[in-house]
Amino acid sequence: MTVIRMSDVTKRYVMGEEVVHALRGISFSVTQGEYVSIMGPSGSGKSTCMNMIGCLDRPSGGVVEIGGKPTAAMSEKELAVLRNKTVGFVFQQYHLLPTMTVLENVMIPLRYQGIERALRKDMAAAALERVGLSDRMRHLPNELSGGQKQRVAIARATVTRPQIILADEPTGALDSATGRAVLELFSEINAAGTTIVIVTHDPKIGASTRRCIRILDGLIQSDDVQEPEEVHA
Repeated sequence: MTVIRMSDVTKRYVMGEEVVHALRGISFSVTQGEYVSIMGPSGSGKSTCMNMIGCLDRPSGGVVEIGGKPTAAMSEKELAVLRNKTVGFVFQQYHLLPTMTVLENVMIPLRYQGIERALRKDMAAAALERVGLSDRMRHLPNELSGGQKQRVAIARATVTRPQIILADEPTGALDSATGRAVLELFSEINAAGTTIVIVTHDPKIGASTRRCIRILDGLIQSDDVQEPEEVHA
């Protein structure tokens, strides 16, 4: 089953009198259960590509399908529903709400799905247990290490059991040992059947996934299936 399809996707940004071509016609598909990295330097178009997959932006041309649904004609409300049900996000800077406990942060996506509070608590607790943080549920984010915060972010991303986990430089703010542990957790989540797409500038992270799509100047340079390498310190 194809969960991501990009067909001749372009994206232009108008900045004053200048037109920036962030994507120049990229095409690729990702099937359910794949573990993919999208790799490129700053300005390559990889972040724009991530925004298309996450339904955070619309293409200037071409077709984007997420979970089998074309996104171009969707309303903002429809895109929000698709994001909430189909894609889980993990960001470099965690994006945890500082005044909420770990458990409350993980419950947030479930609230938008209309799930009643008692069930939200049970589902969030189970997600935190899966990432090894059942003993930190009542803590605030500022009481956690960087690696623990990223595990909370992963629990929040996976609590709705989305088809796709989209991770933007998820180890960028972590030391190498903690980063390895986070990547191992992604591998475990992928082994359970979830599609994972990691957006990164780091060749080591790119080499750790089963498939690496390299982007430069808004174009795909290569799209390789590979034997994942272990990320070393």
